[in-house]
Amino acid sequence: MNVLRILHIVTYMGRGGLETMIMNYYRNIDRTKIQFDFLVHRQEKADYDDEILSLGGHIYHMPMLNPFSKAYFNALDDFFDNHKYDIVHSHLDCMSAYPLKIAQKHGVKVRIAHSHNKSQDKNLKYPIKLLSKHLIPKYATHLFSCGKEAGDWMFGGNAYTVLNNAIDAEKYRYDCQIRNQVRDELKISKSDFVIGHVGRFNPQKNHPFLIDVFKIVHDKNRNSKLLLVGTGNGQSNIREKVDDLGLSDSVFFLGNRGDVNRILQAMDAFLFPSLYEGLGIAALEAQASGLPCIISDSVPSECRVTDLAESLDLNLPIDEWADVVLEKQGTIRKNTIDDIKKSGFDVKQNVVKLEEFYLNSVEE
Repeated sequence: MNVLRILHIVTYMGRGGLETMIMNYYRNIDRTKIQFDFLVHRQEKADYDDEILSLGGHIYHMPMLNPFSKAYFNALDDFFDNHKYDIVHSHLDCMSAYPLKIAQKHGVKVRIAHSHNKSQDKNLKYPIKLLSKHLIPKYATHLFSCGKEAGDWMFGGNAYTVLNNAIDAEKYRYDCQIRNQVRDELKISKSDFVIGHVGRFNPQKNHPFLIDVFKIVHDKNRNSKLLLVGTGNGQSNIREKVDDLGLSDSVFFLGNRGDVNRILQAMDAFLFPSLYEGLGIAALEAQASGLPCIISDSVPSECRVTDLAESLDLNLPIDEWADVVLEKQGTIRKNTIDDIKKSGFDVKQNVVKLEEFYLNSVEE
């Protein structure tokens, strides 16, 4: 039997939420039947590239996506002239219409647009994205979403399928020994109150608000620490803010990590004040590790899959957020793996559905 190769179209394979979700499925899918290849829109090497190659995937590079660039569409034409796929799965949110249009032109049978967010940053590109998302149903044969709010926002009333942002829950099971190891590595005392966050430094993740909350927490508990996992264009501004507030010795910038499951063990609470999310895979991972999670009410309720997750209004005073965080001191960690599995967010359950979809869709 020939292996079915799926072309995933992404910006790049860094350690973001959607990329981590794809990798969770890729690691667990039956690679004797299905293989993943990646069409990326950056030239530089990304975090997951080596693992993709080790799993048997191919990585192809495109110029940056520009819907007004003839050169971009020529590059797509050249690619599909030379590479034949039955299934293309695009993760470019509003901009998925453009590569799917060229895929349709070249006779790709199954063209999936996948929504990973329920909004976009309000920058200069925002009006173009709003216009572009209306083109998606014209060129996609199937619409996927990470959740209801993201699907409703992206696809405007067209029917879509929810594919859960599933995680390998067992990887995150709480382990006191790992907790102590990580704290030792970071030179954090066993008695310190450690708050954590995982996410790119971009406007969506709301880091300035997070730092303001931590400032109040730290004023009330000098033994509190903040772990920030991720990189991004906004990191230098956040470092500056941390310095200005005199928090440099208490805030740890850990960069991109391949061991987020270990880092979560060292925390006592997880803070996730995003302005918007498609689902919020980092909050799922935190719950899987038994952490109390304080998340914004802008994060879809589907991500609250255990009684550890609590939503707060972003319009509440910052000191109210800080008080809720401080209440989590001394919380006894518990095993939540069964809760994650029952909620339908364990990858080993979900990967079977995706395999069946891919294999059946090419036979129809």
